[in-house]
Amino acid sequence: MRIVVALGGNALLKRGEPMTAEAQHTNVRVAAAALADLARDHQIIVAHGNGPQVGLMALRSAAYAPDNPWPLDILGAETEGMIGYLIEQELMNALPKGTDCATLLTRVEVDPQDPAFDQPTKPIGPVYTAEEAKLVRAEHRWSMVEESKGGLRRVVPSPLPVAILGIGPIRLLVEAGVCVICAGGGGIPVVRGADGKMEGVEAVIDKDRTSALLAQALHADVLLMLTDVEAVYRDWGGQHQAAIGQVTPDALDAMSFAAGSMGPKITAACDFVRSGGAMAGIGRLQDARRIVEGHAGTQVRMEQLPDENRLPGEKSSVKLANHQHESVRGHA
Repeated sequence: MRIVVALGGNALLKRGEPMTAEAQHTNVRVAAAALADLARDHQIIVAHGNGPQVGLMALRSAAYAPDNPWPLDILGAETEGMIGYLIEQELMNALPKGTDCATLLTRVEVDPQDPAFDQPTKPIGPVYTAEEAKLVRAEHRWSMVEESKGGLRRVVPSPLPVAILGIGPIRLLVEAGVCVICAGGGGIPVVRGADGKMEGVEAVIDKDRTSALLAQALHADVLLMLTDVEAVYRDWGGQHQAAIGQVTPDALDAMSFAAGSMGPKITAACDFVRSGGAMAGIGRLQDARRIVEGHAGTQVRMEQLPDENRLPGEKSSVKLANHQHESVRGHA
């Protein structure tokens, strides 16, 4: 099968870990082993997140030049090159000799009128305590959101991807059998001016939404979104928390998910399967193969498989669809 794999930024840099090159190398090596396992039987195209990394670079930029920090589109390009290099190197080390791999910087067009520019929702950078966040907010005038109990992160605009620029060369490489790493961090955000010229914009595009667009353009069979939680949960953090194994887009429409974390993954999954994709999977990096085979994670399909394929304790998607007001919070 042709599989677009979207690696979450938190799958590449675990929560609470120091943002060091050593930690990044170690995690990418683990990710590459899981990807290489998939690549032995399937054709993979790799996208990745950059939330922790682009946030760190923004901090460094602000510390160096508080009155003239580097814009997020350039920082996004830097992280796309950095993370792409690490993934390519470790993936090439893990794959059989003779495998071809290429990392491409990818510009992604967004709408300059997207309402996301007025409503920042994308968390980036480290998690701050309440006291730390107060100081950072005052110093940089950044918008902050509580991501976990007592923990806050900076949030930035996350406009929807409109078009992947350079999809032609990506498609040529994929058709030639090259393992392509592209659309990192959701791509470098650019807008089209009245004269048709492109210009970078201050935003971070959600990598799952871009990955779904990429998977549709490449006619992929599967969209696989890998993060640091085992599945999508009903009643996340609540008394009736339970993992969702199989589910249909219609059933997911009856639920609500956190806008800055699991929400974009759910929307990306539903968009992909409704556009003709066979399956969209969400789950842990180490479960990549089992998710594809239907034995782990959350699997979104247009039609439901027999009950015996569901995770223990999971309700059928038919029953879930009847809970029109059930609140489901995600964590990604």
